[in-house]
Amino acid sequence: MLSKYFASALLAANLACGAAIEKRKVSFNWGSEKVRGLNLGGWLVLEPWITPSIFEKFDASQGIVDEFTLNQKLGKDKALEILKPHWDSWVGFEDFQRIADAGFNLVRIPVGFWAYDTFETAYSSGAAPYIDAAIDWARGTGLKVLIDLHGAPGSQNGYDNSGQRMDTPQWLQGDTVDQTLTVIEKIADKYAKTEYQDVIAGIQLLNEPAGYELDVNTIKQFHRDGYGRVRTVSDTTVVLHDAFQNPSSYNGWMTPSDNDVQNVALDHHEYQVFDNGMIKWSAAEHRQGVCNNRVRWEGSDKWTFVGEWTGAMTDCAKWLNGYGRGARYDGTYDGSEYVGDCGFASDLDSWDQQRKDDTRWYIETQISAFEKVDGWIWWNFKTEQAPEWDWGKLSAAGVFPNPVTDKKFSAVC
Repeated sequence: MLSKYFASALLAANLACGAAIEKRKVSFNWGSEKVRGLNLGGWLVLEPWITPSIFEKFDASQGIVDEFTLNQKLGKDKALEILKPHWDSWVGFEDFQRIADAGFNLVRIPVGFWAYDTFETAYSSGAAPYIDAAIDWARGTGLKVLIDLHGAPGSQNGYDNSGQRMDTPQWLQGDTVDQTLTVIEKIADKYAKTEYQDVIAGIQLLNEPAGYELDVNTIKQFHRDGYGRVRTVSDTTVVLHDAFQNPSSYNGWMTPSDNDVQNVALDHHEYQVFDNGMIKWSAAEHRQGVCNNRVRWEGSDKWTFVGEWTGAMTDCAKWLNGYGRGARYDGTYDGSEYVGDCGFASDLDSWDQQRKDDTRWYIETQISAFEKVDGWIWWNFKTEQAPEWDWGKLSAAGVFPNPVTDKKFSAVC
């Protein structure tokens, strides 16, 4: 049940936009309309680097490093005392309005499986109604919504953004795949209905399954089965993540020539900060790296977009690599060596004009490259103290193009 604060805030937002909440009749035109989106990360799935204040209030000895351990160590009642105020306040109608005013056309909303069924795990439920609120806000502002299942039972990648940080992902073991499909059914049974097609641009079956560690063929079968669950309801677009494989490696699979599969989009994520080699690149090398990587997604035979990317050229954002872990850039992450100082990372006001220009040129280069295919969704719409990743802060400083089509620098590719 929504808190009183959230319910009153939602009512106020609905009254404020009045008749604008009426459903729009035009669905998203995949293949002809470019995706220009923002991720609403850190809202319904916690990430320590996005909201460090939630985690830093606890002693490190408690071992609270992700949403799973927050619930496990505190218990669900105490965890919800933290989660509900966060859910109520992290995103609102005003955010959607600013996003739309800046020229974006879509928001991607990460959500964990536990919002729909905890399967007797430590997680707390309660996040699902906020998807409904977001859909109302999207309708009121003319935005589309991509619902993204960001965390699967057992963790599909071991990252804290799956809900549970672990050395080896446990998804694909036991009943975890069937449980994930059960959640997809619940999402599809509601949001794949035709009455939502005016606002729901797609349903993403699973974010970032670790194809470098888990069996890719099993992941592909899961995607085929998940597609089938959505198709029992409607022809709403189904989005698949490429599992860190070359997007073109999926050519010929889940296409109209493959059992008449229709309306499938492929999500590729492009980051240059999680590698000891790339972290040493100059700003010019980062820009050229984008151009060099274009072949990876341009050869795909599906609607293909870059569903996560950033203006960051370092991994200096505090806790980006996991709560309690350092950064490659300043040599504090295991196995890395010093490249430079991270002192700038939390304070945009300290950036000189060269850093701002380099970041904007990098952003513009990526936008141009990603629009060679079907578009992009920036990660993230806001953070507490990671401006390299923060659309709101970068936009206010003139570093992120506003509107998104604005160009300041010459094209690189």
